[in-house]
Amino acid sequence: MRAGFFITGTDTGVGKTHTTCALLGAAAQLGYSTMGMKPVAAGFERQGDAWHNDDVEALVAASSVKADRRLINPYALRSAIAPHIAAEQQGVALRIPPVRAAFDALAEQADVVLVEGAGGFVVPLDATHDMADMAVALGLPVILVVGMRLGCLNHALLTAEAIRHRGLSLAGWVANDLGTDMAAFEANLTALGQRLGGPALATLPWHPGEPPEAASRHVALPRWHSLLRKVS
Repeated sequence: MRAGFFITGTDTGVGKTHTTCALLGAAAQLGYSTMGMKPVAAGFERQGDAWHNDDVEALVAASSVKADRRLINPYALRSAIAPHIAAEQQGVALRIPPVRAAFDALAEQADVVLVEGAGGFVVPLDATHDMADMAVALGLPVILVVGMRLGCLNHALLTAEAIRHRGLSLAGWVANDLGTDMAAFEANLTALGQRLGGPALATLPWHPGEPPEAASRHVALPRWHSLLRKVS
């Protein structure tokens, strides 16, 4: 593997999967082989003989390299609730070492591996561990997805502070328009750029149902390429 990043967000439902798919598509345009990983996914539906999760399916579709689903998504939780609660209900222990092993296996197969977290940066995995611990164990630079709505400045700055507090680098950030007709959208973008640090990799517009290959056109390719080369 030449490059890997951990994708987190200011909250759940801010467009982490959409952003990850856009970045995967943009990396493929730059000539990299790509792989998306979702270590913990909550919310599966039975479809025929298989369990289906929209986020996992989107990442698989956006990846140029195909791999074992058990590596892409080591923990599949049926209930669409907080991961540690869903895991407890299902009798599953969310352990970090199997995630690290799965990541290492995927890293042998693609130039770029993007690991999408669940929920926000410090969402619990169990009574003592959280998603940030997973990011630390993987040792990856972090890309922050900011859901553009009222309150996002505080959420983004707190998340950036938490990332750095854990000893990780904030490699870049993406602004995702959530379709809320946010007042002073551009002014908020400016404030984020001034305070977050790290390059703004994209501003993704509100286009419900837009496929990843279309969303990738909004990625700032020179910045993304520079970042990929920097960490490779």
